[in-house]
Amino acid sequence: MQPAVTVGLDGSPESLAAARWAADEAEKRKLTLRLLHAWPLLAPEPTRIPSEIDQNYWARRLVHTARAELQAAHPGLSIVGNLVPDDAGHALVQAASESEMLVIGSRGLEPVESYFLGDIGMSVVARAERPVVLIRAETRPQGLPPAPTGNVVVGLKLHGPCDNLLAFAFGTAVARGVPLRAVHGRSVPLHARVPWGMDHDISEEIRQDAQKQLSKALRPWREKFPQVEVAESIVLDSPAKAVVQACEGTGLLVVGRREHRHTPAPRLGPVAQAAIHHARCPVAVIPHD
Repeated sequence: MQPAVTVGLDGSPESLAAARWAADEAEKRKLTLRLLHAWPLLAPEPTRIPSEIDQNYWARRLVHTARAELQAAHPGLSIVGNLVPDDAGHALVQAASESEMLVIGSRGLEPVESYFLGDIGMSVVARAERPVVLIRAETRPQGLPPAPTGNVVVGLKLHGPCDNLLAFAFGTAVARGVPLRAVHGRSVPLHARVPWGMDHDISEEIRQDAQKQLSKALRPWREKFPQVEVAESIVLDSPAKAVVQACEGTGLLVVGRREHRHTPAPRLGPVAQAAIHHARCPVAVIPHD
């Protein structure tokens, strides 16, 4: 199968917003766009029967309509539709393993809706072998130009390998021609806190140590991608708060999740959880060792 950006399509505003974002990204990366709609009751083989008794009719119409809109906006983009007679979660995880990235829609910012991905989406993000990008529904009125792409922000823990994370972040910045901002959040220990704030000497020592580690992690990637303008940011706060605060006004937030190959229920760490529940921009979750 040729390299592709796959988007999960179910007809919701969120999935249509995801399809539009995925089309833009596929065009920038010179990849095929794959529109995937999964439903267990789809007929496994194409049917040639009247629409009123064709159980695949509405699914085909959904994909066809989305494809026509995206093709009009991106005439040179290769777009394929894919109907999969399978559970949506399983189909999306499988599609992710065959794609450069998987794009899915997300919804809700209110506390009662904070777990907007639901059982299927959370399972897909936690299990996918490749990057998963989460897109919220578009809120701009029709007819207005799209919002600026903005820079790419990547959140780094620096406690282990982060090559997958940085490869995706730098590759995206190159494809978009935008700057990259690397953010590292580090909580200040209790002994550094004083009644009027933080002990300056201790906090400055922590900041300088974090800065050295961040610069060291970024050095080989700066050399590999000299065309990318890179900014470094150290935030003396929890990593989760640091990435959420840093993504305001950005075009894409990139965070990692550690792969748990030998656990029955893969899970997301606190940084990825905070990002996908509270960041208002698109969020890319990258699996890494």
